[in-house]
Parts: sequence; structure tokens; C-alpha cells
Amino acid sequence: MNYIELNIVVTPIEIGRDIVMAELAELGFESFVETELGLEAYIQQPIFNENEVKKLFSFNHEDFKVVYEVITIKEQNWNEVWESNFDPINVNDTCYVRAPFHEKINKFKFDIEIEPKMSFGTGHHETTFLMIQELLEMELTNKNVLDMGCGTGVLAILATYKKASKVVAVDIDEWAYENTKENCLRNHCERIEVLKGGVEMIKNKEFDLIIANINRNILIQNLENYTKSLNHNGHILLSGFFSSDTDLLLNEATKYGLQLLNKKTKNDWTLLHLNH
Repeated sequence: MNYIELNIVVTPIEIGRDIVMAELAELGFESFVETELGLEAYIQQPIFNENEVKKLFSFNHEDFKVVYEVITIKEQNWNEVWESNFDPINVNDTCYVRAPFHEKINKFKFDIEIEPKMSFGTGHHETTFLMIQELLEMELTNKNVLDMGCGTGVLAILATYKKASKVVAVDIDEWAYENTKENCLRNHCERIEVLKGGVEMIKNKEFDLIIANINRNILIQNLENYTKSLNHNGHILLSGFFSSDTDLLLNEATKYGLQLLNKKTKNDWTLLHLNH
């Protein structure tokens, strides 16, 4: 599957960039990279609708100007982009996320080798970083864990390293599915069950912990189903949404008996740790 990159210039950047990101997230853009002039936004090509982008409030705002270029990223080109831009990620001096071409550093308790192809979720994005931070603080020994929208599989791999008894990784995207399988093998986590599909893949399954790093609309749409698959006193980690959407997610969570245990923020993104 190809991805679309919007290379966006926002003037003045201080006023407009956050508004542009928030509105693009509503359209299904799933990853953002802030640049000196604005941002780069990524979306799967089949769901990209340029007419919807042009109609956005932020793209027609009186207080700032938005100019963008549409770039198609071919599947076979992603590794080249990845290798030219990727630096290792150090989370709390405990977890090290690196590419195959980076040297392993033995001081880290958890060393995860990731090659993402067309998948997102390497630790560079704030929400993946927040998820890794929260997982490092949790006791996962003998827990059943679901990584919903697994991307590269990095969170499922970390859960396995933390001695979860069973880990299931699910993603609707073909490249994410294949990439997660490859990264599981790369990190000697063959026991992770990798499934291609959506929320229907977890029907009749039960978990002690559900990790869902997706986007606001998908989280709201599927939160009831996640809760149905949660064991008594189970935990859910939600991220992939802007901090301004926190109350909306919490209001939805209370409908299904979920209570807030912890909240983390990084830049304009938030993680919610909920308990059933």
C-alpha cells in the first residue's frame, strides 16, 4: 500500500501548525513530523481525499496561510527514507529502539530492533514513545496482552520482553501485518500471534491489557468492543489522539465502566491508562 505525504508550510507557524495537525488527524492522517516550516503528514493512499483537505477550516484561515505539496511514497522507497532519517530511540535509559544498521548498546535492559517498511510506530512519534514509557512502568508477567493497531509491532515485542504470557498483535494494514511478523522474528518473539484485520479479530478473546495506539475516531468507535474483551480488573492504554481530545475519550470511557489510572502527555499528544 502506498502512502501520501503532505508537505505543509504554515505561515506563521506558531499560530497554525497545531490546528492543521488536529484537523488532518480527523481525516485519518496517522503520523506527523514537525518541520522548520510546518509539518509532514502521512495517510494511506486509499483513504486520502484531497477535496476534503482543501475544505478544512485551517486551510482557509484568516490568521495564517497554508501551502502544501502532495507526495506519493511508494512501498519500495520507504526503507531508503527510513535509513536516511532514523536515529535510535532511548526511552528512560531502559528501552532502546534501533534499526538493524545501528550498533547494539548493552547497557539497555530492552533492546528492540525495528525495520518499519511502510509501517508507523518506531518510537519517534510521541504516542509510541508514551506507550513505551507506560509499559516500562507496568508489571506484565503472565499477562495476556493485545496490541491493537500494532504498526511495526514494537509494543507487542516490548510486552513479550516483559514476560507477558500471551501477546496478540492486530493491524488492518497489510504492510503493518507483514512488518510486525518480520520484526517479531528479528527480535526472537515468535510466540506473538499476529493477525490481519480490525476489531472483529478479537471477538471472543480476553486480555489483561489492551494497547490501542490508533486515532481518536477509531478509538471511540471500538472502545466498547475493547472493553468486552477485557478481563475483570484489566487495563487499557489509549493513545494516538491530541491532548485537546482527552475529555472526549474519558467521557466515552465512563460509558463502559472504565476509570482513569494515569495520564501522560508529550507535546500535544496524550496517553490514557484506564482500568476496568
